[in-house]
Amino acid sequence: MTVTLYQGDRVVGSGVTDDDGRLAEWLPPGEPGRGVHRLVFDTGAYFAASGVVGFYPEVVVTFVVADPEQHYHVPLLISPFAYSTYRGS
Repeated sequence: MTVTLYQGDRVVGSGVTDDDGRLAEWLPPGEPGRGVHRLVFDTGAYFAASGVVGFYPEVVVTFVVADPEQHYHVPLLISPFAYSTYRGS
């Protein structure tokens, strides 16, 4: 699944999840910085590639980076008609 990280209108990074649904080494050094960010998950293309009709063409998760030195793991659990997210460890 393609995932894009924004801070305001600026694209901070973008990547495609691996077979485990993870992104590794996809952000430039020093990112994300402090502030409000948005992760945009392209769920429509992901489901279409699998021949599945989904309800959500994209999922947007907005969150705050308070301390850029910390690790931010933001999982998205998705099905064609529901999703859930949280801050992982």
